[in-house]
Amino acid sequence: MEKFPKMAPLDICKVLRAISDDKALALFNIIALAESNDVIPIGKLKLTRKQYYSRISAMINAGLLARRNGRYFLTTYGKVVYEAHALIGKAQQDYWKLKAVDAIETSNSGLVPEERNKFINGLIVDKDLKRILLRCNGSNDNNQEIIALQESFTPAKYPLQNIDPQ
Repeated sequence: MEKFPKMAPLDICKVLRAISDDKALALFNIIALAESNDVIPIGKLKLTRKQYYSRISAMINAGLLARRNGRYFLTTYGKVVYEAHALIGKAQQDYWKLKAVDAIETSNSGLVPEERNKFINGLIVDKDLKRILLRCNGSNDNNQEIIALQESFTPAKYPLQNIDPQ
C-alpha cells in the first residue's frame, strides 16, 4: 500500500493562468505577505465574493495555496512560484540595465567574458539577477548544462496540451 496518493502532474499553464490577471496576482501577493492572523481585504481588491473565491479556487487547484484553520497560505510550491515572481519583478525594475547588457553583447566589438562580467558586476546590484547573468556567459560549462536540460526534456515527461494537430 502506498503512503502517498498519486497526484496529477502540475501544469505550468494552470499555475500561470491562476495568477495571470492583476487582481489574482495582487491576491496572491497579499496572501504571500500576510501574517497568519491577517484578514484579506476583499473590498480593497474590488472583487466580488464570487471573483475572490474563483481566484482562490484556481490557485488551490494550481497547487499554489492551501487552507488551514480557515486561513489561506502559500504551499511550498507556492513559495517557489512567489520567489520566481519576485525575481521577475527585480528584472523588470532593472529592465534598462538589462537592455544595456544586451546592447553591449550584440555590438560588433562585443566583450570578452572577463570584461562582460566586470560590466555586469558594476551595473547590476541585485545578487540574484547578477548570478543569472554571470552564469550565462556562453562558456562550455553552460553549454553542458543546456545539453543536460535538453536531454531531460522529453515529450512524455512534459506533454503538450491543447495543440491543434493541423
